Amino acid sequence: MLKTYLLLIASIVFFACNSPKEDQSNHNETEKENVENAPHQNSITEGDQLIHFQNETNLKNIKQLTFGGDNAEAYFSYDNKYLVFQATNPKWQAQCDQIFYMPIDGYEGDQPPLLSTGKGRTTCSYFMPDGKSIIYASTHIGNEECPEVPRVVNGKYVWGIFPDFDIFQADLDGNIIKKLTDSPGYDAEATISPDGKKIVFTSTRSGDLELYVMDIDGSNLVQVTHDLGYDGGAFFSPDSKKLVFRASRPKTDEEIKTYKDLLSQGLVQPTAMELFVCNIDGSDLTQVTSLGGANWGPYFHPSGEKILFCSNHHSKGGRQFNIFSINLDGTGLRQITFDSVFDAFPMFSHDGKKLVFSSNRNNGGTRDTNVFIADWVE
Repeated sequence: MLKTYLLLIASIVFFACNSPKEDQSNHNETEKENVENAPHQNSITEGDQLIHFQNETNLKNIKQLTFGGDNAEAYFSYDNKYLVFQATNPKWQAQCDQIFYMPIDGYEGDQPPLLSTGKGRTTCSYFMPDGKSIIYASTHIGNEECPEVPRVVNGKYVWGIFPDFDIFQADLDGNIIKKLTDSPGYDAEATISPDGKKIVFTSTRSGDLELYVMDIDGSNLVQVTHDLGYDGGAFFSPDSKKLVFRASRPKTDEEIKTYKDLLSQGLVQPTAMELFVCNIDGSDLTQVTSLGGANWGPYFHPSGEKILFCSNHHSKGGRQFNIFSINLDGTGLRQITFDSVFDAFPMFSHDGKKLVFSSNRNNGGTRDTNVFIADWVE
């Protein structure tokens, strides 16, 4: 859902389970102040088509992999040799997000191989365990044209939850092997467990945006979340036993009415989201962040004991998005990236040695978002 995040940036003046611990908000507020008060070095080092902010001490040997257009949600193959990602780039005949893949050191020629059909809009691709196919969501069966992306409704910034989205499996020649979902409404945002046995995704089949887990072949569907609000962008822990995800939780009558009214129109308002973790069956649900703003794009650290995620909580105007890390109990908030506009979509390689992410750095003052890869340093 790259476009929705980028529109969030532009729109902000230019974007019944276990309760969290009672002192959770105090932990987060203290850590938030620490981040906001930390010195931000503006000096940078420039190399061969890369920019590395000096504060980014966890990142080494940063390399830029794409050069123009909107590129994001890049995820590693299980052998750590390839990346699958989505891109909007008219030069690649991708007028709205389509799925491409490339080696981790970048593609050769004018463009990387296209894996989606080139029709409709796609999102959230992920390699299958055998490395011979991928899964992704697409609207092409319902509508082969790029669907209109709404921005503002009644003064509220919104995302489109397109009901034509379904999840497909395709080989590396772009041939669709299987349609994994066949329920009316939105089915998207699918990722696969590290052990290769399960898929988690978001669906409106219950009438709300909830998480579901199914076997790798699409069987044995289980609903994971049940609370009102948008549950999405889920990833498995390294041991495949837990999930981390973003969620909105409307509480007041006005918030609930707004959420339901927008959802009835296939829309959500993503400006207030926090991170949650739970077991893959939905048990032991715990809120991790209480930072305010938009907290999303979470991914487990290789240790399984903390999370990397994207947030604008530290930005007074909400314009700046950076990658942060946080412990599962909500302590230890730490800023990882320092681009002045947009860093997001962190994912570790399966061996924990590399981090891939998307950023507006080194885009020549344009709005291009590109994919970067770096060695991870503890």
